[in-house]
Amino acid sequence: MRFQTVLKSDEGVMGISNLKALLHDISCLLGLSSCENVSFEPVKRYYQKVEEILMVIKLVLDAVHDAQVAFDESLQEEFASFSGLVNELREVFETCHPLMSKTYFVLQVESLMTKVHSSSSDMFEFLKGSDQYLHDKLSTATLEHCLQKIKHWGFDQTSALIKREVRNMGDNSDPDLECLVKITDSLSLKSNQELLIEAVALENLKGNVDKSDRKGEANYLHQLLALVTCMHEQFVLLKLSESYETVHIPANVCCPLSLEVMTDPVIVASGQTYERAFIQRWFKLGLTVCPKTRQTLAHTNLIPNYIAKALITNWCESNGVDLPESVKSVKLNWHSSLLDHATSGAAFDPHMAQLRNNQFTLSDSTQTLGCLEECFTNNGEIVSTSHPRSSPEDSSSGETVNGRVLGMDSLSSPASETRTIISDVETHIKKMVEDLKCTSMEVKRDATAELRLLAKYNMDNRIIITNCGGIPLLVNLLLSEDMKTQENAVTALLNLSINDDSKAAIVGADAIEPLIHVLESGTDEAKENSAATFFSLSVNKENRVMIGKSRVIQPLVNLLGNGTLRGKTDAATALYNLSMFHKNMVKIVQAGAVKYLVELMDPAAGLVDKAVVLLSNLATIPEGRSAIVDEGGIPVLVEVVELGSARGKENAAAALLQLCTDSSKICKMILQEGAVPPLVSLSQSGTTRAKEKAQALLTCFRDQLLTR
Repeated sequence: MRFQTVLKSDEGVMGISNLKALLHDISCLLGLSSCENVSFEPVKRYYQKVEEILMVIKLVLDAVHDAQVAFDESLQEEFASFSGLVNELREVFETCHPLMSKTYFVLQVESLMTKVHSSSSDMFEFLKGSDQYLHDKLSTATLEHCLQKIKHWGFDQTSALIKREVRNMGDNSDPDLECLVKITDSLSLKSNQELLIEAVALENLKGNVDKSDRKGEANYLHQLLALVTCMHEQFVLLKLSESYETVHIPANVCCPLSLEVMTDPVIVASGQTYERAFIQRWFKLGLTVCPKTRQTLAHTNLIPNYIAKALITNWCESNGVDLPESVKSVKLNWHSSLLDHATSGAAFDPHMAQLRNNQFTLSDSTQTLGCLEECFTNNGEIVSTSHPRSSPEDSSSGETVNGRVLGMDSLSSPASETRTIISDVETHIKKMVEDLKCTSMEVKRDATAELRLLAKYNMDNRIIITNCGGIPLLVNLLLSEDMKTQENAVTALLNLSINDDSKAAIVGADAIEPLIHVLESGTDEAKENSAATFFSLSVNKENRVMIGKSRVIQPLVNLLGNGTLRGKTDAATALYNLSMFHKNMVKIVQAGAVKYLVELMDPAAGLVDKAVVLLSNLATIPEGRSAIVDEGGIPVLVEVVELGSARGKENAAAALLQLCTDSSKICKMILQEGAVPPLVSLSQSGTTRAKEKAQALLTCFRDQLLTR
């Protein structure tokens, strides 16, 4: 029977339609009970609580529907509103999967469940107060009984605990360990792997939100990620403390996934070391990120970590811990203090390497590769070094490059025992170099990928690859039409360029033009690493001259203006090195670099210090000074003097001082930008060099005023 024949008003028809739609939506949500989406914790627990209240609500609404009466307008709105909540809940449950963020799910679902509780209570109170909806199937007593069930419907309030701990972390308060345990239990994050998956899931969510420029949500996800990281740290500490009663087992000997002593350590593309069986299990879950660094891995190839294996063996024997069967055959008497460096996930500290080796060092990572984020003085010395761009972890002075393997050059093992491992590695490297000559593109692609990783780990590998004739073959592959092979080849050369002999071999193999080819036509990552290689090669003074004579400057400037953020960073640092040779500066200005550098002075670009140090250098030549003025560089330089970092202020003041040289017109332009107050402040509280430049500028202004 059509509802219109029973109900005489449009409102009644609409009310029945809204109620019918609501009942349909509830049935759809209840129909998920047999789906895999709701078969795991904590989703299953929350679904059962939702199912519990919706069955009560549906019982009453079915009876109301059977009454076939017209509905009040406000009740119609309640039906429509409640239907919206049910649909939101259904969407949340339908999108659940084991690799999702359980933290984010709980925040979503508890918020919706709270609204369901409030809305259903209001709806039932309204029904209870109107006799027209009551009949033999829905008595006042039945309605009251259902209403009491709804009012006393309880569910976990984990979101309140999460929000409280997020606030505590924001206030720099110590974490409430008891509260963290409650959260992990409620979220069913009961293992180390589950906590790592949760962190990866939140990282992915944050990445998606970052792309959509929802800053508020991105900040909150960042806070949730920090909370989960804290929970994971506490879990690891607890598990490691329980591992052995009498021996403290270092975290560095354990697999970051299993938290057990590694028996078959392998290296993944990010440079981190894991137990083979556990990282393979991780990959089988469909996860293609490094569990520890959360970097997306370019491939899932695994390289045996013989050095870590030997170190673990030595530690076990020294501490009376039973050796796992698979590592008993490897015995090296290494100094125990090396252990933390050899197997730690600490990132490579380029500043310490500069002091130690008198050379700049570069780090490779799977997804974010290229030159280091350096700040330079005007004479080209490193004055401050931030973390390597590919690692979120703290730096150390070890020979590890974003990974866990210490270079063989640091070993203190007996020579006969060390030679065995070195011989194995050398044999493997020779095979990879031979594979570069193969006609099969797939074989060459795999070989370049492995050499890329091997060149990253330690100096001995770089020397072996160079001595085996690998560099000319890698240079040839820069012209490969296979983009992945080209990308691997340029990254391998970047890692090899850390070694001085390898630098000479790369230049000697006529690599400059092929590197330019990559810079012009490669993938974004290949372009970044080509620019980074030019940066590394141009550390050598002779190379600066040779590279400057090529046509590389224009492609580097193009990358500076149109590349990715990392590409712009690499281009800026490469151009800075090249600008240390006077004749190159004119070419850099003529290529249009100043325009892009002025644009990069915007704090939002994140490259202010890189841009201002290069501008400071270019301001030492007349062409550079003219370009800075023409491109509107004066206002942004004054802004950096006022608001920039300590090093940025120093270099901006140096650039402004160069601009004022023998030019009263430019001096007046700087004065008109309100430069005096920030310069006075800088002359009193800046670095020594900044104070000198600021005082010289103020003297220049005073002299200009006196000559008017």
